[in-house]
Amino acid sequence: MQLGKLHTGARPQAGGVTPKARRGVSSRTVVSAAAPGEKLSALELLRRENELLRQTLDVANVPINSVVEEPASSASKATLQNPVQSTIDNAAGVGLSLLDELGGVATMLERPEDYWSPCIEVPDNMEYVDEYGPISPIPNHDGTMCFKWDNTLWSAAEHFKYRWNVFKNIRSAIDQNEGGFEKFSEGYKYYGFNRGECNGQTGIWYREWAPGAKAMALVGEFNNWTPEDSHWAFKNQFGTWELFLPDKPDGTPAIEHRTKVKCRLETADGHWVDKIPAWIKWATQEWNEILFNGVYYEPTEKGAPGEIDENKSYTFKYPRPPRPRALRIYECHVGMSSAEPKVNSYLEFRRDVLPRIRALGYNAIQIMAIQEHSYYGSFGYHVTNFFGVSSRCGTPDELKALVDEAHRMGLVVLMDIVHSHASKNTNDGINMFDGTDGMYFHGGPRGNHWMWDSRCFNYGNWETLRFLLSNARWWMDEYKFDGYRFDGVTSMMYHHHGLSYTFTGNYGEYFGMNTDVDAVVYLMLVNNLLHDMFPNCITIGEDVSGMPSFCRPWQEGGVGFDYRLQMAIADKWIEVMKLHDDYAWNMGNLVHTLTNRRYAEACVGYAESHDQALVGDKTIAFWLMDKDMYDFMAVPGAGPQSLVVDRGIALHKMIRLLTIALGGESYLNFMGNEFGHPEWIDFPRVDSYDPSTGNFVPGNGGSLHLCRRRWDLPDSDILKYKFLNAFDRAMCHLDKAFGYMSAPNTYISRKDEGDKLIAFERGDLVFVFNFHPTQSFQDYRVGCREPGPYKLVLSSDEEVFGGYRNITKETDATFQTASGNYDNRPHSFQVYAPARTCAVYAPAAWADKDADRKPHGVPGLGVKDLGPYFSR
Repeated sequence: MQLGKLHTGARPQAGGVTPKARRGVSSRTVVSAAAPGEKLSALELLRRENELLRQTLDVANVPINSVVEEPASSASKATLQNPVQSTIDNAAGVGLSLLDELGGVATMLERPEDYWSPCIEVPDNMEYVDEYGPISPIPNHDGTMCFKWDNTLWSAAEHFKYRWNVFKNIRSAIDQNEGGFEKFSEGYKYYGFNRGECNGQTGIWYREWAPGAKAMALVGEFNNWTPEDSHWAFKNQFGTWELFLPDKPDGTPAIEHRTKVKCRLETADGHWVDKIPAWIKWATQEWNEILFNGVYYEPTEKGAPGEIDENKSYTFKYPRPPRPRALRIYECHVGMSSAEPKVNSYLEFRRDVLPRIRALGYNAIQIMAIQEHSYYGSFGYHVTNFFGVSSRCGTPDELKALVDEAHRMGLVVLMDIVHSHASKNTNDGINMFDGTDGMYFHGGPRGNHWMWDSRCFNYGNWETLRFLLSNARWWMDEYKFDGYRFDGVTSMMYHHHGLSYTFTGNYGEYFGMNTDVDAVVYLMLVNNLLHDMFPNCITIGEDVSGMPSFCRPWQEGGVGFDYRLQMAIADKWIEVMKLHDDYAWNMGNLVHTLTNRRYAEACVGYAESHDQALVGDKTIAFWLMDKDMYDFMAVPGAGPQSLVVDRGIALHKMIRLLTIALGGESYLNFMGNEFGHPEWIDFPRVDSYDPSTGNFVPGNGGSLHLCRRRWDLPDSDILKYKFLNAFDRAMCHLDKAFGYMSAPNTYISRKDEGDKLIAFERGDLVFVFNFHPTQSFQDYRVGCREPGPYKLVLSSDEEVFGGYRNITKETDATFQTASGNYDNRPHSFQVYAPARTCAVYAPAAWADKDADRKPHGVPGLGVKDLGPYFSR
């Protein structure tokens, strides 16, 4: 059975459970679908209501508070005040009084996600508008306040004092010369194209900072690419060119919406060039053209909240979700999210992929490649237009609709932002914009990244700071992103960019001449801006160096990130799978890597991200199963079986659960890896040469065949991908119920090299992993902090996860604890630990072996109701 020949038949409906009759259900009167004076049983009433809702609403919009005993206005009022909490409260309060009579089954719900991840409901005509927080004053200390978390940092005190002084001086200068930090970050309201007035006339202002240019005019379809006298700009004393185009006599703009524009300038060396404006909001490439063109994007009409109309600007309807206690991040790329070999659109992703993410239990998405990049194969990392939405996937307003829909589903939306470097493309990007080598970048060798073949920003330049700080605010302000994953931060913070350099943990490696203080101060400034203006903003830094204070607040003298990507974990898993047989896996070394992070600095753990899925690397599924994935992924009875695949599926589940449970305070998964996607990612590309080695790199003829996601595989009932997908869903929902990732109690009680067994507590849960290839253990004692009884709530050996039911919640076994010190824990209990399985035990009061048989149940998860600490 070959992968390329597998096709899904009729796709199973998500949820779709019809309430079944139960004995003992009492009759009651409920205000809802019943006719006047008609009294129905609760069960019949719910059946009618569900049928009515199916006929009148899109299934994704089914509210969980359909059935109420109080007048509907009271529930509506609560929803207006706090849509997220009100929806949950309706399920936990008004709705659950009815659920109790139905045996705890959420029969008013269509699917489990409506219960676990209720959508936000707001009135149709409500528009969401941000409320900004105030800019904080600069604290009066010397920059060493973060030392309270680590006394050893006093050895680097002079460096901290120096960078804090640089930070304070820049903030003070901005406040004194730019009208404040907030105004300084609104460069997009001044530069580029903006509606405004001049001498009593309404029209379009165009402004561009290009100090080295000798002349500048605006050209485009509006003037047939030939500037008239009134289309030439004037240069002020600060190097900014200004041009005003008054509206036409009929009141329409001088430049029509969605028409092409460029600025024509005479460079410092006397050449004439056409450039895409640096602050452009959209840039497009015609099918028959090589170069991109800037596009004037300014719809003249405003749409109703939530309305999608190509002729109207999108108006946001749904509020930003509350900040999660822990992030379960679904890293994704819109363009490659289709099952077909094509570039997917924002609206298709909104319709097809967001519901999958919600159903899996993730509470955040991290979208890659949003900023326009002329070369698709760069994966979005060679940015050409920093304020422009990637036009391959759609319009700016279609991206806004995607973000708004994610917010409706309660998903936090993070953007993968690239401020570490820029494309060297001089035709489509900002490189050599005015003909000079510097401008936004360092001049000479320092301004060129030798490995990435890109330009390095000069973070000490005033206009570079304005450009980047405004860019960071722009995407939050205009598109309602909830935060960022900052790419390539290690490259920013060190003059050597972290290349050919090994960080050993010596503080001299972080706080010395190797450090680019201007770049670190920029990161402090951008975290200051974002966290002040958007109080629930989340920032994640991609730093492989482990710089101390990276995730301490800027107010303490730290860099200010909320999380650091725990990049060493993925490397460790590859090392283990690549270099060691199963008997040589070192339990202590694994646990050390998973938990090796600085105290009081939060991390995002992950077993694999997009980096491991790209051509030239391997995903965990491929490391474990390799070519056998193409022939032996059929379920028993549907095709040949393989011990390699059986091993791979077992370890794939264990690796992910161990990573989410120990690897950080949050978790990340790349799109498709949740079900062990069998194909690597290969973007369409031409033949090229590696800039760091000069080696020839053959292209793939521009093919999109491997630039997609095979959603048909986990949807198929005859393929084992569904097992991995189901396990991912269960472990995410376990965190929803118990909050183990953010729990303060973490204790690793056993790392047994002979038994290949790891046991630990996180929060109220006890985790047991048996990595031994062949040895199972009967009555294996594990320590715990709290006395029992305990029950099994999650086992990788469940049938729904492709297991053998050697340990299953179906036995409903109770594990009583014994007192007395065991593995330095005050209590302990005995379990059965089969080879290559992992299991999670919870306080018995919160276990329910029948939970997944109920309409709101998550397959394989034995958690009662929503668990004790439910949170999105």
